Amino acid sequence: MPGWLQLADGPDRVQPERLTRAELANLAPRALLRHNDRRTVWHANIGPIQTPQLLSLHEDLAEIVESNRHDGDKAKPAALVDAYPGLGKSTAVRDYGKTLHRKQIALGGQTTPDGHRRVPVIYIALTGNTHIRGLNASICRFYGLPTSGDADTLAERAVDAVLSMKTVVFIIDDVHFLAGSRGSSMRMANQLKYLSNVFPVTLIYIGVGVRQRGILREGFSPQETLFAQFGRRTTPLTLRPFTIEDEPGRVEWRTLLLTIERQLVLADSYPGMLADDLSDYLYARSTGHFASLMALINRGCLRAIRSGRERLDAELMDQVKNDAAAEDARQELAAAIEAGLLSSRPSARKPPQKPK
Repeated sequence: MPGWLQLADGPDRVQPERLTRAELANLAPRALLRHNDRRTVWHANIGPIQTPQLLSLHEDLAEIVESNRHDGDKAKPAALVDAYPGLGKSTAVRDYGKTLHRKQIALGGQTTPDGHRRVPVIYIALTGNTHIRGLNASICRFYGLPTSGDADTLAERAVDAVLSMKTVVFIIDDVHFLAGSRGSSMRMANQLKYLSNVFPVTLIYIGVGVRQRGILREGFSPQETLFAQFGRRTTPLTLRPFTIEDEPGRVEWRTLLLTIERQLVLADSYPGMLADDLSDYLYARSTGHFASLMALINRGCLRAIRSGRERLDAELMDQVKNDAAAEDARQELAAAIEAGLLSSRPSARKPPQKPK
């Protein structure tokens, strides 16, 4: 819990001052070391960026969560954010959870009427081969409760914490770890139904390829009705990658790069460094996946600081390694762009209203 509450309650990170080359040269060695360290931490934590994809997901999540004001023990519909890896779905949902946490604290205060600390949102990430007891233990661990006992004992403990601390949302990341082979699918469906029945909260699941595994279908056979129940109670949501096949997509991509540019703390950075001079290059190397893009830029900034280059360009970025999936798709995209078959540059260079 301390890590999540630090994210939700803590102050927003402050962007370091952008110094000129002359100002960097005038810093004492220790001061320069500290400044560069602050820049490195900043670049590693840029975001979340309010992209159209993120804003749309937040709107959908808010609609589900805020309409779940049912009285009594009626099961609340859940949300499943299911998307390819590297699109920023976990970051986007955590950002929504942080916003909801702050809203609930503003409405009800830091403490409940009974004097307990108010914890509106909890976040847990699953691991491989997670079972009911393990999940309940993770929930108890989040609240700082003992994790001894069987699954039922842990569930009772967790429910008491949920009620006492006025929790309204569970965010459960990597839910695909619950989806095993065909033989274990029924146990997984039981587990998800168990969660929605026992805990009086809105469940937000995050996973990869969960829908393809049959969880939202009517089951593998007419007898497997638990899948049908889960599907009826769960609204599937997703995040789409950035695409450049049409003008709106190209405008979105340029807007994203312009937004990132303003957050880079490099002495020789300039407007258009990413959005003009590296637009096609960055798209080819990231394939439009947000996580791949941000990893590439973060590592590029680190190299620019360490080398004294203080800017990003293709020569420097060619030295930066990226994830295997992005690198595997890079050659085909780069060839299409070089041949003029594809471009990330919009016809109208001036973007619409920029995200924050």
